[in-house]
Amino acid sequence: MKKIPNIYGGGAQTNINGLSFERDTDLMQIIDSNGKHDIEGNKIYKNGLLIAEYFSKHSLYTGFLEPKGIAYRDYISAKLLPDDAFIVGRTCYIIEKKYQNVAGSVDEKLVTFPFKREQYQKMFSPLGIKVEFYYLLNDWFEKNERYRDTLAYIEKNGSKYFFVPNELINDIDI
Repeated sequence: MKKIPNIYGGGAQTNINGLSFERDTDLMQIIDSNGKHDIEGNKIYKNGLLIAEYFSKHSLYTGFLEPKGIAYRDYISAKLLPDDAFIVGRTCYIIEKKYQNVAGSVDEKLVTFPFKREQYQKMFSPLGIKVEFYYLLNDWFEKNERYRDTLAYIEKNGSKYFFVPNELINDIDI
């Protein structure tokens, strides 16, 4: 029997589609291309003033928390790896990117943000930094009625979601 290729998602295809979405929604590249900012490494400047710092995955720990004396194990039991994190003033915006084009395991992941936000907040509290948790979603979630309650839950519980990267960037005031 001939194997039918997986063009939707799940299994190995999940990583292929998700990684492609993450690459296509590279927030630093989008910020750099708008012509309003100067980027030096992970620092974002506007009119010569530092307005934000960017971190991803492990660099949130090695580039920001650890130099400030925060060892994650002193606050949480397992390291969380954000897709993107922006430090803007006294706020850390944790951004998780989710891609889907069929119903699947990401459905349950979308409602885990209160726990993750709480975990991140434990680490940032000693620094006087507030944590916000945002999602950057592909349009599957917007077009599919089955996510209406999930999206409402995200908003009701103090988080936000975006389908357009520039709208997210504008919301965090970069």
